[in-house]
Amino acid sequence: VQLQASGGGLVQSGGSLRLSCAVSGSIFTVDSVYVLRWFRQTPSNQREFVAGMTSRGMTNYPDSVKGRFTISRDNAKKMVYLQMNTLKPEDTAIYYCNVKQKQGSDTDYEWIDYWGQGTLVTVSS
Repeated sequence: VQLQASGGGLVQSGGSLRLSCAVSGSIFTVDSVYVLRWFRQTPSNQREFVAGMTSRGMTNYPDSVKGRFTISRDNAKKMVYLQMNTLKPEDTAIYYCNVKQKQGSDTDYEWIDYWGQGTLVTVSS
């Protein structure tokens, strides 16, 4: 499984960006159990969770981005997206996509993490 993130850039405060993550490999299959996530690493080197979606479609967000960020997926295209609206300077970070996949049987399984390379988002004030 490989992940390729893109879509970062420079945007003014209040603006929007959409990040994309292309997922290769057998993640989006009918029986696959996984969690799609976006994280960010801030200039102060803190890694923060910013969005998640389960294979069943349940989403969750931290309070810091709730109502502004939206995670979505396109199974057919094997893509994960992060729509970011009303961006703030504190959203400046390197953004990473992550897939956590359950592998094995129902009684003997493990969770495997896959990471993409980061894409830089800079929000100017």
